Amino acid sequence: MTDEPLVLTRRHGNVAELVLNRPRALNAVSTEMSAALVEATASLAADHAVRAVVLTSASPKAFCVGADLKERNGMTDAELARHRPASRAGYASVLALPVPAVAAVHGYALGGGFELALSCDLIVADATAVVGLPEVSVGVIPGGGGTQLLPRRVGAARAAELIYTARRVEADEARELGLVDHLVPAGEARSAALELAERIAANSPVGLRAAKRALRLGQGLTLDAGLEVEDAAWHAIAFSPDRAEGVAAFNEKRRPRWP
Repeated sequence: MTDEPLVLTRRHGNVAELVLNRPRALNAVSTEMSAALVEATASLAADHAVRAVVLTSASPKAFCVGADLKERNGMTDAELARHRPASRAGYASVLALPVPAVAAVHGYALGGGFELALSCDLIVADATAVVGLPEVSVGVIPGGGGTQLLPRRVGAARAAELIYTARRVEADEARELGLVDHLVPAGEARSAALELAERIAANSPVGLRAAKRALRLGQGLTLDAGLEVEDAAWHAIAFSPDRAEGVAAFNEKRRPRWP
């Protein structure tokens, strides 16, 4: 056990920063860290003052190097099977955030570390970033959403090549391949991600949650089915106080004051 939380939460107005805080282990995801992620994300999801989340790292060397293989090495097969739901819940908790999430990646983001980044809506990386899903090189597969999230980001064939070869991708190529969305100079990933999140958080909190829900639910559906998802999201927010304030602010040429 550690005296300091394995996941820290910091508030920047309507932006919440989730900090992976196991720097000595390069944020390797242990059972305790998975549980801490579940607890922290649940708290943020219930807080309607939060309009965007930024996932960052307290380690100067890495965003997250993936699962804690030292912990798993000491597990029996039965213990590993019992551990799986807790591990899966940690990754799923980030994916399930109801507000836009931005990952700020520097250094290594490998295996489960890259899967945490993929669980966010947008990825900001700096020039030191190295990403990849190397699981097949140690006899497993990406188990934190990688086989499903990576194809949605870069397409099936490119995802297959990256997963099958287990290769690591450095920052410039990662941006070229679409593995990350924004590339910034070394040391600037966190500040750039927070700035992006602040621009997002300036918008309607009701609209942001509804837009994210429509984007996520519509993935993989036919166009007609996806448009029905969009229509349901529109009806859920069309008669909200946020819509009334947004239209009024536009007509009065002022910034909205969201309810």
